[in-house]
Amino acid sequence: MKNKKKVTLWELYLTKEIGIEFKACLYFFAFLFYYCVFRLINGVYDASILHMTELILSCYIIGYIQVYLLWNFDEADSLRVKEIAGMVICTIVYSLLSWIFNWFNKNLLVTLIFAAYILLVYFCVFLIYKYKRIIDDKKLNEDLKLFQTEHKKEDN
Repeated sequence: MKNKKKVTLWELYLTKEIGIEFKACLYFFAFLFYYCVFRLINGVYDASILHMTELILSCYIIGYIQVYLLWNFDEADSLRVKEIAGMVICTIVYSLLSWIFNWFNKNLLVTLIFAAYILLVYFCVFLIYKYKRIIDDKKLNEDLKLFQTEHKKEDN
């Protein structure tokens, strides 16, 4: 009989896929916010469905690249050279896509501000993941202490 306590390859794969799904949604929302603010500032009160489709597909594709090729840099324990390189690479890709797909009317200043915004988003997400791990560790340690205390009571 299989040991049900061991993590299967399917579960590992599924966990990565859920993480990519979460990343894509998180970054899509952040970048859509920037896009919508840009549109509002320019007096346009609707958003292009084509642009939103390009944006969400970009977020999914880059999410896969982040996880499988760029060390999942936004979930790293610390920001080192390779994590910063991953952030910069993805920022360049998003900025180029914004230019190619004309998300910001090929306005260089708006595109450069978008690049800075992306770097800020990546840094904030890095901090969110870092502090979530710290909190999760505290909770696990508390659960372990509680389990050990209860287990000692049963032994006595």
